[in-house]
Amino acid sequence: MRFPLSLTTSMIGYMAGKTIKREKKFPLVLMLEPLHACNLTCTGCGRIREYSKTIKEKLTVEECLASVDEAGAPIVSICGGEPLIYPEIGKLVKGILNRKKHIYLCTNGVFMQKKLAEFTPTSRFFFNVHLDGLKESHDKAVEKDGVFDQAVEGIKAAKAAGFLVCTNTTIYKETDINEIDALFGFLSKIGVDGFMVSPAYGYQAVHDTNPDGAEELFMTRADIRAKFSEAQKLFAKYRMMSSPIYLDFLAGKRELTCAAYANPTRNVKGWKGPCYLITDKHHDSYSDLIKNTDWEKFGYGKDPRCENCLMHCGYEISAALGVNGKLGDSLKMLLWQLS
Repeated sequence: MRFPLSLTTSMIGYMAGKTIKREKKFPLVLMLEPLHACNLTCTGCGRIREYSKTIKEKLTVEECLASVDEAGAPIVSICGGEPLIYPEIGKLVKGILNRKKHIYLCTNGVFMQKKLAEFTPTSRFFFNVHLDGLKESHDKAVEKDGVFDQAVEGIKAAKAAGFLVCTNTTIYKETDINEIDALFGFLSKIGVDGFMVSPAYGYQAVHDTNPDGAEELFMTRADIRAKFSEAQKLFAKYRMMSSPIYLDFLAGKRELTCAAYANPTRNVKGWKGPCYLITDKHHDSYSDLIKNTDWEKFGYGKDPRCENCLMHCGYEISAALGVNGKLGDSLKMLLWQLS
């Protein structure tokens, strides 16, 4: 993903320090899930299904901050569930920012206007609003009318108050690329700072609970590459926060190796292993997750659950780390960051 210049500089220093210490596996982004409860029941969401038995549980602010310290990642993605219904979200964000971290708060946008007063604008804090299409398509995806309009009003209020706002869009099998063009054009006009995209592929939590629906919604690796190849010209028109190397990978123009270890997930049950989408175990500590996971067993061609995965939490991170790097990648990434 694209970062503010301040984070780009700190990331370079952070990664250089890890290299000097000869650390081969270290985190770049901590996926922090203080709760899994949500005000919506989105069709493609595996969290509310996988964690149905613990849906009412929450991490304390102290547990969240301890996890931030334990991982040490320079970026924290606060997700869930819906983070804006976490009772102490303002206190949590402040505590993370006091640790000089950068935050992407992932939200459906419904409560943005209501909660804005709990936050202070800074270059180290983004609202990341999930929008999967224009009004009709998005409201259908989240299974509730009016959500698109509420999210848009939240974005407008946040921009008027001086906040950075990006959006994240999941591309499904039946997604109309022309509609995504219209969506990004509309969002650009209301001041959105950049766009992330992610392919929708089926994974265990959604397949187990909705096998017929999953077949209609989600894509195979071949489907994803055909869809994203079609969308290449579209992405060139807008300020994309997904890196050009990751977008090339999605379009089938190059290969990357998953680096899920660099994107650990902490939730109410522990450190989710091995990755954001596959749960074999919840570890008691970050170090246990890293040391006691056989990372070589996972990835495309190794574990059948990874067969169709091109998820940003493994492959976007891989691009940032320079895994499978090619001549010219560094210049390409630098020009993208500065554009």
